[in-house]
Order: sequence, then C-alpha cells, then structure tokens
Amino acid sequence: APHPMTRIPSEPPRLLHDGEFLRLVRHGHWEYVQRRAANGAAAIIAVTDAQELILVEQYRIPVAANTIELPAGVIGDDPAFASESVEASARRELLEETGFQCRDARVVLCGPTAPGLSAEMSHLVLATGLTRVHAGGGVDDENITVHRVPLDHLGAWLQAAQARGCRVEPKVYAAPFFIAQG
Repeated sequence: APHPMTRIPSEPPRLLHDGEFLRLVRHGHWEYVQRRAANGAAAIIAVTDAQELILVEQYRIPVAANTIELPAGVIGDDPAFASESVEASARRELLEETGFQCRDARVVLCGPTAPGLSAEMSHLVLATGLTRVHAGGGVDDENITVHRVPLDHLGAWLQAAQARGCRVEPKVYAAPFFIAQG
C-alpha cells in the first residue's frame, strides 16, 4: 500500500508520446516510460565453474560511452518470444550476447529497474553450469565484447575499465552478493 501521505492522481494516465519501442506517459505530476511490447527485462549473473563473472561491454548512445554490464535483454519484445519465461529469455540472451549456454538459470530477484523513470521490472537471473559454444557478440547491430572476469579480481578490473572511460552499470556490483548466496 502507498505511504499514507502519498497523493495518488485521480485522473487516468495520459499518453504524451508513442514511439516505436517506448511510450512516454504522464500520470499526475509524474512522467515515465513504458516499453510498448515487453514483460520486463532480465539481467544475467553468469558465473563459470572457475568463478569468473561474464560481463559484456558495448557502446550505449544515451550515455555516449562504452558500458560494462551483465548480459541482459528485454523479455517478450519480439513476437516470436512473446510468451517466453524469464528463465528462457535469460538463457537465449546469454547465448546471443556471450556465446555461453547454461545448465541452470534461476531468478534471484525481481524489482523495479528505475522506478522514478520507468514502469519496467528487472529480473536478476543466476546462470551456472556454463559452456561456451560460440564467441557471442549479440545480434543485428549489437557490437558486444565479452569479458570473463575472475571474481577475486572484479573490483580492480572494474576500476581499470572505468579508468579507460567505461561506465559500469550498478547491477554488476550486486552480482557477487547473489553468487555467494548460491
């Protein structure tokens, strides 16, 4: 339930813009984004048997920089995969982006991606039992570099990535916590 002091707008949400992939909505004084065809997003905490975290690096136009991220993807944005489960989507995205298949995929957390900006829910999926079957790199115009980073050197590796100009997506820092929980 909302906090007792929260003012819930009495009028319905109003569409401000309807783009190819996103909608901009106004509800009371809030403006936020909705994905047009999606069931949320999955970010994959993929860890090898050798205790390496699989990370991806790619240029992201909104931040005008290369970013270091967990492999991830939007769930249900492609009509061919509209009814796909979170785990199945995570497995498919992991394979597309990194070339790794996983034996096990389990949702460890679901929560709002950026609740002041978006209605999207993010699912963190722990993927284990990895087998590399191809080089990865993504699909279409994705230009993804795959990194295998030993967990015991993650902090120093991320600092070095930042020093060379990369932006690190904050979920990367949560990965060791979920790996330790098993």
